[in-house]
Amino acid sequence: MNETLLRELIPAVTGVLVRRGADFATAEDAVQDALLRALATWPADPPADPKGWLITAAWRKFLDATRAESSRLAREARVASEPPPGPTEDTADTLQLYFMCAHPSLTPASAVALTLRAVGGLTTRQIADAYLVPETTMAQRISRAKRTVSGVRFDELGDVATVLRVLYLVFNEGYSGEVDLADEAIRLTRRVRSMTDDEEASGLLALMLLHHARRAARTTPDGTLVPLAEQDRSRWDTDLIAAGVAILQAALARDRLGEYQVQAAIAALHADAQTVDETDWVQIVEWYDELDRLTENPVVRLNRAVAVGEADGAQAGLAALEQVDRTVPRYSAAEAYLRERAGELALAARLYGDAARAATNLAERDHLTRQAARLNSVVRG
Repeated sequence: MNETLLRELIPAVTGVLVRRGADFATAEDAVQDALLRALATWPADPPADPKGWLITAAWRKFLDATRAESSRLAREARVASEPPPGPTEDTADTLQLYFMCAHPSLTPASAVALTLRAVGGLTTRQIADAYLVPETTMAQRISRAKRTVSGVRFDELGDVATVLRVLYLVFNEGYSGEVDLADEAIRLTRRVRSMTDDEEASGLLALMLLHHARRAARTTPDGTLVPLAEQDRSRWDTDLIAAGVAILQAALARDRLGEYQVQAAIAALHADAQTVDETDWVQIVEWYDELDRLTENPVVRLNRAVAVGEADGAQAGLAALEQVDRTVPRYSAAEAYLRERAGELALAARLYGDAARAATNLAERDHLTRQAARLNSVVRG
């Protein structure tokens, strides 16, 4: 039995229960129970209508959890007169569930966890494993998130941009645990794109594919980070790159530019270069200008300064960096890189050390520490 295909049905089934009147928390629990029953029974006795089976099993579980007999009878009577959901209803239910799981009242961490559980169909243990936290901790986080959105009306309009931000957070979580969160984010983003026909959903999907294409070359076997400039480009997945570029081109042709499309365009320019020396840094700077206009994000300006250093020289990059707030994360790392390119090795070594101490990611901290040690050995030698 294909568990991924089974999980594809989960958001639609949950959506049906909520539309029928179940509160979100109870509906999600009921669907999870139905999912576990399906995993146990389907291999030996697969149903002719998997979605219908899940809806029936989850609805019965919900009714069993309903204490008021009069409420139960009223719901049963109402549902008995309802036709099964058609394709249009199915899409609406599923998309609305995405909106609920990415509700603005949730913290980013809670929105990600709830999305993986209610939309992705992952178990609490799988999510906890991916985040390297105890299962009880993740269960509490998910329970709080479900309580938070329990009062949200199912007919409220949601925000696709918020859903996409949550999926981008899922993608960036990495690859630990039983379930590959990058693959899961790509799967869910494909689903949102198919339901919304949104250019930014296409842009985010293209961005994910282009980044994912470099995954094999991004680290050494022992987990050491390999900077983009030093990666073995023969290990990049050319099929994923081609797919990402095609999706991006179709989105850009509609002339409704958004930040994910711009980020994907920058990633595509990196992917298009056969060697680091062939990178079109001038065009990358132009795309960063667009991204800065769209987002006014200081991190974008930081990355732009590095790109300017590549396009126009280290001094130009340092001049651009002076326009960025020094408290922006990774400022010291960017300045260290540009100072090294400018020949200021002692200062660059010190800055790499500062950046290493401020790094929150172990692999990044190790990489920056090695950079500092490398330059210190040159200065002292």
